[in-house]
Amino acid sequence: MSLLEVKSLSQAYGGSRILRDVSFTAEAGQVVVLLGRNGVGKSTLLRTLMGVHPALSGQVTLDGKSLDGLSPHLRAAAGIGYVPQGREIFPRLSVEENLRVGFATGRLRAIEPQIYELFPVLAEMRSRRGGDLSGGQQQQLAIARALCTQPKMLLLDEPTEGIQPSVIKDIGRVIRRLASEKGLCVLLVEQYYDFAAELADAYLVMERGEIVARGAGAQMQADGVRQMVSV
Repeated sequence: MSLLEVKSLSQAYGGSRILRDVSFTAEAGQVVVLLGRNGVGKSTLLRTLMGVHPALSGQVTLDGKSLDGLSPHLRAAAGIGYVPQGREIFPRLSVEENLRVGFATGRLRAIEPQIYELFPVLAEMRSRRGGDLSGGQQQQLAIARALCTQPKMLLLDEPTEGIQPSVIKDIGRVIRRLASEKGLCVLLVEQYYDFAAELADAYLVMERGEIVARGAGAQMQADGVRQMVSV
């Protein structure tokens, strides 16, 4: 059984349909990359999976349990970690205080040493306010905060946006470790094709709210995915 099962998921704003019968599965230990041009519904899909936007129809199942109708905090408690586009850390809270926000799911009461091992810069800056960090450091903090919820599934919305190349490489290494060593399932929305292709175990391509192509990550070049998503 797949860790995540999405069946015929639809979502609309007003009378405009944004997601159209989206169906896919994802496995534990797998990085699934979701690509597509701007405005095709990628971020909306992640927000709908997280319960930020209510689904119009369809089913979402995580580890055999239905998430349908659950609020975001209950989906977090069920095992979904979410890093939104723009990071949305708390700028006036310290790094450590931001991380402790992840304790809201009740799984952790102390920051695990592995968090600081994965992101050494956060250990160095644990007392610094989140708003004083660089964009790359804030992105690492946002991912680390999501990990403090002890998720089974991690939703990442364009983690490379506005980030310097050295930090992009660091984030890529962390994503691969989380999947291969910890068995985390990662659904990654990404515009940076090369970053996505390097990490992908499987890929999905969206157009106009629909999944129009899917396959193994190793086949992205052969399948012409770069051409599908180029502007």
